[in-house]
Amino acid sequence: MQEDYINIILADDDEDDRLFFTDAFEEIKITTRVKTFNDGVYLMDYLNTDGIQLPNVLFLDLNMPRKSGLECLREIKQNEKFNDIAIAIYSTSASEEDIEKTFIKGANIYIKKPSDFKTLKKVLSEVVTINWQYHTNSMNKENFLLRF
Repeated sequence: MQEDYINIILADDDEDDRLFFTDAFEEIKITTRVKTFNDGVYLMDYLNTDGIQLPNVLFLDLNMPRKSGLECLREIKQNEKFNDIAIAIYSTSASEEDIEKTFIKGANIYIKKPSDFKTLKKVLSEVVTINWQYHTNSMNKENFLLRF
């Protein structure tokens, strides 16, 4: 059954960032269903629940308590059930080390969190409209870091 919306999940421990994120999707002219989690443990418990609808795009903050975004990424990439999920790292960090680690671990794109709402809407709109099958087939480091 083809869904008429894009299923989005964000895992981020910062409540303001989660609110900023969901508000941005409410204003974007793309039909989405957004679910948020405040840490990686809750995210992975949810993803491993039988019968749930997996997200089309998963936004992962790197620095979360209990289970980091990198630990979640590692677990997701080890489970074939999650092969069709596009993973966007969504972090305040723009360190080369973080970008390199997440690229090697198999994330699809890296986004440094925008500081203003208008840029956030533009970035989120761009990310959810990417043709992920094409994007991941031509994966290279140049198109991994989303610049805005």
